[in-house]
Amino acid sequence: MEEEDLILSPSPYDLLFQALSLIPIRHYLIALFVLCTIFFYNFVEFHFLGDTILRYFRCRVNLIYNPDSPLYHGVVSRCRILHGRYVATPWLASPHIQTCFLNFHGLPPVFTYTRQLFLTSDGGTIALDWLTNSDVLDGSLHNKSEITKEDTTPIAVVIPGLTSDSSSAYLKHLAYDTAKTGWNVVISNHRGLGGVSVTSDCFYNAGWTDDIRVVLDYLQHKYPRAPLFAIGTSIGANVLVKYLGEEGEKTPLRGAVAICSPWDLLIGDRFICRTLKQKLYDKALTIGLQGYAQLHEPQFLRLANWEGIKKSRSIRDFDNHATCLVGKFETVDTYYRKSSSTQYVGNVAVPLLCISALDDPLCTKEAIPWDECRANKNIVLATTNHGGHLAFFEGLTGSSLWWVRATNEFLGVVSCSPYMHIQKIVDKRSSGSGKQEPSINQGPYLNIAEDGLVAAVKYEQDTNKTTLKQRGRKPEEDVTKKSFKELCRQTKQSVWWLGYIGMVTSFPLLGMLLNYIFRKKQRPTTTSTS
Repeated sequence: MEEEDLILSPSPYDLLFQALSLIPIRHYLIALFVLCTIFFYNFVEFHFLGDTILRYFRCRVNLIYNPDSPLYHGVVSRCRILHGRYVATPWLASPHIQTCFLNFHGLPPVFTYTRQLFLTSDGGTIALDWLTNSDVLDGSLHNKSEITKEDTTPIAVVIPGLTSDSSSAYLKHLAYDTAKTGWNVVISNHRGLGGVSVTSDCFYNAGWTDDIRVVLDYLQHKYPRAPLFAIGTSIGANVLVKYLGEEGEKTPLRGAVAICSPWDLLIGDRFICRTLKQKLYDKALTIGLQGYAQLHEPQFLRLANWEGIKKSRSIRDFDNHATCLVGKFETVDTYYRKSSSTQYVGNVAVPLLCISALDDPLCTKEAIPWDECRANKNIVLATTNHGGHLAFFEGLTGSSLWWVRATNEFLGVVSCSPYMHIQKIVDKRSSGSGKQEPSINQGPYLNIAEDGLVAAVKYEQDTNKTTLKQRGRKPEEDVTKKSFKELCRQTKQSVWWLGYIGMVTSFPLLGMLLNYIFRKKQRPTTTSTS
């Protein structure tokens, strides 16, 4: 009897399935929705709940600087935004959503640039897109006006990121907001971008500083009274920091800001192919580089491996088949090492603010040179826990970028402070040969005139040798006589003192000479008397 009861009793699994069948379908749908939400929340790294609960602790801006830095104590300490908090737009509280939204839309302001084509010495063409303060005066666009040579309005030179140009949403935010603060803005587009063809065999890369160097030199000579500042974004930030390290105190820039710099390209290359999400970014950037190559297919067909470019599946593949061949780099790792800006941080001599997000999906925090930035008194590094790559949307509507406001505040304080960099003028005569004149040739030398007087004459280079030769005189003799006459005319008292000293010192010699002559004459007379 007991065996029959065991056979007729339902199994536990049947009872479980019967119980589950009694649960309404909508409850399963709700559970599925919750599970998908949790998975999506973690996959895209949402931080809305964390910002809401731990806003006071997690949203602070972390500042890295040298304790003895005059830049921090004199400039950054007065920047309210850098000492505040960054709270992301609630519906964009994810580094991936922020980055994607910035690239696909970004809510940019509407305006038009004034384009200027700048030709380099190698035949290349750079598109300079201007937005002046008068263009956005009183919040409305006015007729375009040119900048005069006597204009003292500061100029902000912007270096875009990889495959970005002046039409990018984040650059429009930066240009418009900076122009509204009273500055003139010029975006120096990379070669072949901004709708301009490549007119030489030179292409830009992550370490190409020649273009920004010649552009700054051009702006300095065309607008000598306008102080120059620079803002680099992403790859443009790497180019900017590398340029500042190469130039040191010789740069004409008064201050600079680097936003979301990759810093170490070799570390960034390892990072971007680490996880599935990073590989998606790698693929997206590779497609952008391939599109850039297609725009200039004739040059790449001749200078690079076109078949390899078309088959590239990562940025590293593209650099191997294109960048290394065009830029004459031995390997991809060699290109990354030589182009990384980390090794130039210690030589930066201008006030530099660096802003990076620790959750940047493209430029990892592992590449940030924390110790190098702390050691340099001219650098302040500001990091936020969130922000994505060049995004930093804030407010309920996400209509503004936090880093743009922080940049404008920093540059505004620097431009009104005594901590602006002053360019070190290098003597072209000594820099042309690469060797300076020895100090013994730069100081005074002794000149013996025809009358025997010794005088100290300052060494001067004669720039009018041709004129002197036409007059029938040797340049060296003319300079010597001219210098001696000027010395005598300007220092008459010194000449009289020299004469007085000469007379005094000659009296003992004259006495000895007269005594010797007198004894010689008297010697025969003495002999005859004996």
